Amino acid sequence: MPADATQQATQDQPKRHLAGRYLALTGGVGGAKLALGLSKLLPPEQLSFAVNVGDDFDHMGLHICPDLDTLLYTLADESNPDTGWGRRDETWAFMAAVRELGGPDWFNLGDRDLAVHVQRTRDLREGKSLTTAMANLAKAFGVPYALLPGSDDPVRTMVDTDEGELPFQHYFVRRRCQPAVRGIRFAGADQARLNPAIAAQLEDPALNGVIICPSNPYLSVDPLLAIPELAERLAAVSCPVVAVSPIVAGQALKGPTAKLMQELQVPATADAVADHYRGIANAFVLDDQDAALAPAVAALGLHPSVAQSVMVTLQDRVDLAQHVLDVIRELQRA
Repeated sequence: MPADATQQATQDQPKRHLAGRYLALTGGVGGAKLALGLSKLLPPEQLSFAVNVGDDFDHMGLHICPDLDTLLYTLADESNPDTGWGRRDETWAFMAAVRELGGPDWFNLGDRDLAVHVQRTRDLREGKSLTTAMANLAKAFGVPYALLPGSDDPVRTMVDTDEGELPFQHYFVRRRCQPAVRGIRFAGADQARLNPAIAAQLEDPALNGVIICPSNPYLSVDPLLAIPELAERLAAVSCPVVAVSPIVAGQALKGPTAKLMQELQVPATADAVADHYRGIANAFVLDDQDAALAPAVAALGLHPSVAQSVMVTLQDRVDLAQHVLDVIRELQRA
């Protein structure tokens, strides 16, 4: 079967109505890949996403939510395959005009992407919550899943570097992750209220499992865990919490994870990521290439599981999602 036909067959397969509900913590491109796989196996009434808002910032009068939008575009089949971010079939007339006027052009806003930021900012200025604004966007894009900001309160990732403290987007986009990182803090997290919809799901007796997607642990997942109520509730849930490694054979699948770990004097290894989630997760998925690290993960008190976790095709995403769900069922039977 041709590759495009295989992809269509995967897209068209019926969702398996497994028992219970699932909550996935996600941020960035790597997290969105697994999120897409999960969405092919679970219907909207059984799957929700808790999404990092530490990357959010206000730019040129607009409220930008990179991780929420990456997930939105991925689930809507709107993500740009050429850039890896933003919307497909994008044009750049707005940015060209900004450049001509001498405006800030370090953060690219495509014309189609711009419409999303304008609409969200409009909702927020009318007094709507970020959760409501994202629900409106998801409906407009035909995405039936709940894309839940970790909090409707501001949580902002601040990166301490050898050039001083930088807001996340200035570190990640403007400086292209070049400054050496000394530390990270999450401004506002200690005062942020957990999204009530996430809190309700973590209290739901029908919750079967929590999945920590292979997002950057420090820049995409930690801003969520920095919300005190979320970390406390995750540590207390009775269902399995399964984390998937974003590190394969010492390399990051996407983004600066390995570089960041080295600068924070943490080994850039999958078992080091497992150690980072100790006390939150009780199972950890390693890639086949890191199978030898399974005993080290077990020694940390986490159930190790090995899978092919490099997601190149849609089928890869679905297969990894199925593996994670199988791990959850295995732990439930234990």
